[in-house]
Order: sequence, then structure tokens, then C-alpha cells
Amino acid sequence: MELSNKTAREIYQEVKANPARAKFGFGKKAALVNVDPQKAYTCVDEFKTAYETDPKQMDYINQLSKQFRALGWPVIWTHVAYMDDASDAGVWGTRTDTPDSLQNIKFGSRRSEFDDRLEIDKGKDAIYLKKMPSAFFETPLQSLLVWHQVDTLVITGGSTSGCIRATAVDSLSRGYRTIVPEECVADKHESYHFANLTDLLLKYADVVDVQEVFDYLDNQ
Repeated sequence: MELSNKTAREIYQEVKANPARAKFGFGKKAALVNVDPQKAYTCVDEFKTAYETDPKQMDYINQLSKQFRALGWPVIWTHVAYMDDASDAGVWGTRTDTPDSLQNIKFGSRRSEFDDRLEIDKGKDAIYLKKMPSAFFETPLQSLLVWHQVDTLVITGGSTSGCIRATAVDSLSRGYRTIVPEECVADKHESYHFANLTDLLLKYADVVDVQEVFDYLDNQ
């Protein structure tokens, strides 16, 4: 495949359309991990740093969450927030030179809140605060997945090039079948988004249309 004159989107579409590409596939039981769908990233007018994504991303995430709950399967939400001096971000917290940097998402700020469009069931869903890109890093996620005996992770949220990628790599590394619904993840620019979807698809996860996940859940 000649790549030199193709956009990241075009390369991704060609890779996705390859009929010879093997899939990991869905397993017997899945968990839904919604990674950092918070206002720092989703409120375009307020923070100017929001993901460019499918306009129905939050609707799809809500629908997936409902279907997982109906099956009694775990739904997990992660978000990030830091102390005023960002010391809980470690060396990462030294890069606070711009107002929209990750480490400037402070506890109690609007940027730390989940998007208002999301339907989170605080009585049934797990909500984890994380400090680093992967949803697995120093959170109880692995223990929850072991308890529920899941073998598949469906990952939504953002950003595709950061926390989605890191979570997907950790998921595969821990032996989980890893599914990324294309319409449910996003990044600040389509070049980062599609370049990383391509890499995930080639190495670490099945990147699928969200309808494929809905169909899998309907058949459980």
C-alpha cells in the first residue's frame, strides 16, 4: 500500500477494509471502560480543547452503558484531576506551561467534571480517579475485572492518541480481548485520531463500528 500521499483517515480506512485482517473477537463477558469523558475535553465553547469526534459520541456511550448494566456487566468511568501544585502528577506535572495542559485540571474545577450529557449510575457504575494515561495504572480496575471474570474490554472516551491507546495496550498486555468502537473515541485533531486508530487496529485491538458492539450485546 502506497502511503506517501494518503491522509491518516485514508490509511485507516484501507487498513480497516482489509478482508484478510484477523480479529481478536469478542469473548464471553465484557466490561465497558469509559475513559475521561470530562468537560476539559468535551466542552468546545468553554475550554477550546475538545475532541473532534462523532457528534453522537456521548449518546453512543450512554447506550452502551445501559446495555452493559442490563446484562449485569461492569461499567467503569475514569476521570483525571490534580492537586493545585500538580505534585500528584509526578514529573508529568512539571509541564504546566499552558492553561489547557492536562495537569491544570484541578480538583473541584469545571474541567474535572464529567460531561453533563452522560448518564452515570453512581449506585451501579465504578468511578475511578486516575493520574496517568492508562485506566489500569494505580486504579482498582484490574481487581474489578478479575472479580467479574471478564475476558473482553470495550473502551470509549479519549484521547485516542493518549489515554485510549495506553488503556488498550495495557488491556491487551493483561490478556483481555480489546474492542474500540470507532464512533466512541476521539482526539483533538483527526490526524492524531486516525493515525492511532490505525496503530491500534494493526497491533492491539479490534477497532469496530459501534453497531458491532450493540449487536454483540443484543445476542447475550
